Amino acid sequence: MSKSKNGKETPLMKQYNAIKAKHPGALLLFRVGDFYETFGEDAIVASKVLDIVLTKRANGAASHIELAGFPHHSLDTYLPKLVRAGNRVAICDQLEDPKSVKGIVKRGVTELVTPGLSYNDQVLDTRKNNYLASIAFGQETHGVAFLDVSTGEYMCAEGSLSYIEKLLQSFVPAEIIYSKSARQLAGDVLKNEYIIFHCEDWVYQFDYCYERMLNHFGTKNLKGFGIEELKMGIVAAGAILYYLEETEHKEVQHVSAISRIAEEKYVWLDKFTIRNLELVFPQHEGGVPLIQILDHTVTPMGSRMMKKWMVLPLKEKSLIEERLNVVDFFVSNPGLIQEIADELKHIGDLERLISKVVVGRANPREMNQIKRALKITAPIKELLKNQKNPTLKRLSDQLHPCEYLLDKIENELMEDAPMLIHQGGVIKDGVDAELDEYRGLANSGKEHLVGIQQREVQRTGITSLKIAFNKVFGYYLEVTHAHKDKVPTEWIRKQTLVNAERYITEELKDYEEKILNAEERMVGLEQKFFQDLVQEAANYVTEIQQNARVLGTLDALLSFAMVALANNYVRPKVSTTETLEIKDGRHPVIEKQLPPGEDYIPNDIYLDHNSQQIVIITGPNMAGKSALLRQTALVVLMAQMGSFVPASFARIGIIDKVFTRVGASDNLSKGESTFMVEMTETASILNNLSDRSLVLMDEIGRGTSTYDGISIAWSIVEYLHNHPQFKAKTLFATHYHELNQLTEDFPRVKNYNVSVKEVGNKVIFMRKLEKGGSEHSFGIHVAQMAGMPNPVVLRASEIMNHLEKDKSFKDKKRSLKDVPKNNYQLSMFELDPKFKEAQELLDAIDINTISPVEALLKLNEIKKKLQ
Repeated sequence: MSKSKNGKETPLMKQYNAIKAKHPGALLLFRVGDFYETFGEDAIVASKVLDIVLTKRANGAASHIELAGFPHHSLDTYLPKLVRAGNRVAICDQLEDPKSVKGIVKRGVTELVTPGLSYNDQVLDTRKNNYLASIAFGQETHGVAFLDVSTGEYMCAEGSLSYIEKLLQSFVPAEIIYSKSARQLAGDVLKNEYIIFHCEDWVYQFDYCYERMLNHFGTKNLKGFGIEELKMGIVAAGAILYYLEETEHKEVQHVSAISRIAEEKYVWLDKFTIRNLELVFPQHEGGVPLIQILDHTVTPMGSRMMKKWMVLPLKEKSLIEERLNVVDFFVSNPGLIQEIADELKHIGDLERLISKVVVGRANPREMNQIKRALKITAPIKELLKNQKNPTLKRLSDQLHPCEYLLDKIENELMEDAPMLIHQGGVIKDGVDAELDEYRGLANSGKEHLVGIQQREVQRTGITSLKIAFNKVFGYYLEVTHAHKDKVPTEWIRKQTLVNAERYITEELKDYEEKILNAEERMVGLEQKFFQDLVQEAANYVTEIQQNARVLGTLDALLSFAMVALANNYVRPKVSTTETLEIKDGRHPVIEKQLPPGEDYIPNDIYLDHNSQQIVIITGPNMAGKSALLRQTALVVLMAQMGSFVPASFARIGIIDKVFTRVGASDNLSKGESTFMVEMTETASILNNLSDRSLVLMDEIGRGTSTYDGISIAWSIVEYLHNHPQFKAKTLFATHYHELNQLTEDFPRVKNYNVSVKEVGNKVIFMRKLEKGGSEHSFGIHVAQMAGMPNPVVLRASEIMNHLEKDKSFKDKKRSLKDVPKNNYQLSMFELDPKFKEAQELLDAIDINTISPVEALLKLNEIKKKLQ
């Protein structure tokens, strides 16, 4: 570290090292004058991430230290880059005015910004929550808690490790904390996919965390939040409160409640399913997730609400129907949709704005945005109140107009107030007489001086009198020698020049002091009144948070209605029976990606417990089997989110778990083969079945040999059919046509195929589901369409024709042994000179370039040679 000439640390570096030692895992931004500086390793990291110059600072005794910094007013530009790069950033500010201090200025960390804890608009994405997660690892049961400090949303849950993983996949936290002793287990579960931080083990003790929660909420127990029994959930949640204090986030009254993520309320979507169905994120670059189709919200709260609904679909009929009723009401009143949406789009991010108010970070422009949001809330409240839908009436009742706060901001805050308070022009005229006086002095000081000058000219008759200013005397009166006899006795002479004399007066001195201090005092008073205004708004945190939730809910339901109207969706019939029936179902994403003029081919699906529990779908690759599987799951999930669905009719017997094994989600970078990933995901499905599960399996067993694959797929279908407890509704797409035989032995297994049409040598994919299994896979035709060289395609056809002569499953091995060798047919040409000539003709033909007509002519020529 930096030393002075005698080898000791300089006072500044001594102070820096002491503060750095308290935050060893964080990058320290150290305020020095008008700059934030970083030193040593921090400077190396900062210079790379921020692309700023790295220098070395010498402090005598040949010692040096790396240094990189940026102006303090650029903090909002540089801080987000550091945080987004995964750094924890400690902001160390000067805690006293350097002008009033002799020696070293007192400094301290005023905030520790981490990827999971930030209020900065550049760090946050307005359409996504920014969760900090905490995991409490136990023996059998584990706890997890989520906090978005920017909105005040706080939740916890507990359950098995797979349930915790599923929640992490759903909420996608920006940062995860856990106890030091759980590092190995956490590493196995989190697999380098998240930004992590571990706390000391004592933080994750139940007694400490329970006490911490009671102190925070000011309650005697946690029964009112419905989490009293969640021991591990409480541990996880309590650790978050510790972490908030540790990172200097001490203003947390907007975190006013905690809710339980009730496993029994929502459809189980394991982490594979959320990924495979591309609900929130596409699996491949350029892909389109379902959220992109459904999210036409106009407020950040609505967008965040919809993401939650998407990963937590409902399984309570009454709650689903309530959402569907509202969507239905809006679909029947399209004019109302536009009317409410036009109001909502001006609301802004009310939820995050009120959180900024609580922590004292709201600027004047943001306070004006809160005013606008409250103004818009009143007409929306009135509009909802007059509708015939009971849910909309209830939402209307839950909106708080906050009239007192609205009036206060309206009456005190300038409409066009700047972002920064010290720029002035924040508080309106008439709020405070003293402020008005200072503003008058600051803004009209020169006019007043002109007034004094004109008055004194008239009083004294000194026509050449002028008022000026310099740094030595301040304001002064200047009189030429020709008029010096007229100078009043009370004027005090300060300076004699060649042709004039300068004077000051008591009045001028008083006024000068007022003018020079007016601006400073004006800014001080404006800050005081603005802080009072912010404090007043903080008293409304609960009401405004509720407004934000209600408006977000309304926005998400409006979006469902807009999408339903735009895409011709229908209302699903949600029932408690086990039947799943979809008529003319479409894939909501694929249908929007088709070229103009091309329609999506709809399909029917029927599944129940008695007659058709398992549908085996065969058909060639590219025929649309995977799309059919995915669209079935998406229709079910959209219905249980409360959305209309892409079909002409849908009866959804409520599903409680959706499992998918679709697409090759290779994990080769982590040393797992395609087949291993496939089997892991399949095992997860078979071990977690329920009676109301929907299981979608696509091409199970393709990652291994044909015989292994068929055997595994066969036994999985048998297992699902014969399960002693649960009759999981299953769609099983496969290219193993041998599985068609299962329907002969198992009454609830039915065969379907995705039809194709052969026209001459071409295959046309009809993408229509038909009863009965298909006999061949048309894989060779697909290879030809993909541009495979003709010799390869011809040879493959030759081998397939040979194998298809023997249909029995048992004799496949013998058939494979007897496959004709590549030179099999040519060997007979050697028996006869005529064949020799024919062979020479064949050798001269380039199959890749010959036209069909030329081929026929050559064939005719060969035929004549052989006659």
